[in-house]
Amino acid sequence: MREFYVYLKLKSFDGTDLQLDTIPLRANSVSISTDKTIPDFPIPLSGLTTGESVTLALDLGMSSKRVSISGFINATPLKRSHTDSESRTFTAHEIAQLIASGVDSTGAAVNQALDELVVLIPSYVDSNYAYRSGVNTLKPTSTSEADTPLIPFTFRARGSSNDKDNKYVPISFGFPDTTTATGLKGYIRSFSVDFAADTVELSFSMEFVVATVVP
Repeated sequence: MREFYVYLKLKSFDGTDLQLDTIPLRANSVSISTDKTIPDFPIPLSGLTTGESVTLALDLGMSSKRVSISGFINATPLKRSHTDSESRTFTAHEIAQLIASGVDSTGAAVNQALDELVVLIPSYVDSNYAYRSGVNTLKPTSTSEADTPLIPFTFRARGSSNDKDNKYVPISFGFPDTTTATGLKGYIRSFSVDFAADTVELSFSMEFVVATVVP
């Protein structure tokens, strides 16, 4: 069983090592919210001609996506690419300080800014609608937790451009097939942590907004 399922990646993260330039989080709950934005316009006089008023809605492909996380932080080894990639064990308070510093920084500070959230979820079906390796194809639900592949949660769809779930989508983004695939890009809107005198574990909460951040 994996020890961590939720990670924050620094903007400097490059590669597939989830122990390098990442901060693992012990999340007790992850809440994902997606709000669709569709402008709508009541059609004048529509009720006179049909007996029922009509509202026109324009689906322009706009939505807002947020992830709320709560859990706790404890002492954890971290590795940074700018420091010989060797692990250093940080206290829970130090890790909380690193996250707070990252939220306070800008995207230009690549070794501080946290621009990617990875929430690993179990997955039976790959990007081409085939069962993943290790899954019991006769009875997928009997596959053990250790053998069930994990992928980052995503808002992407299965299939290549103009194929499968992406039919009529000319330029699609790839659906994740590995644990180390890209997660959710964006920024941390808020981060709060409680320093309590009676424990070395710190409770925290944060809200992550999925977005393309410039710079």
